[in-house]
Amino acid sequence: MGIISWIVLGGIAGWLASIITKRNDQMGCITNIIAGIVGAAVGGWVFSLFGGQGVTGFNLPSLVVAFVGAVIVLAVVNLIFRRK
Repeated sequence: MGIISWIVLGGIAGWLASIITKRNDQMGCITNIIAGIVGAAVGGWVFSLFGGQGVTGFNLPSLVVAFVGAVIVLAVVNLIFRRK
């Protein structure tokens, strides 16, 4: 995948994950992209542990992998930096 595809896929996955984890009001576009790209790496690793595939291109299964990974990343961030 090209860099533009990573940015778009990461942005969509990060945005959806921020809505699910209730961090959407605190996150901007760049943070969503970073969460999605890091989430794609984490999601690929997690899915490979269970015999699945990671991010394989700009498609729906890759978006699901990146989304699951981004939710994991944002859940860990929520645990570390708890809101008061």
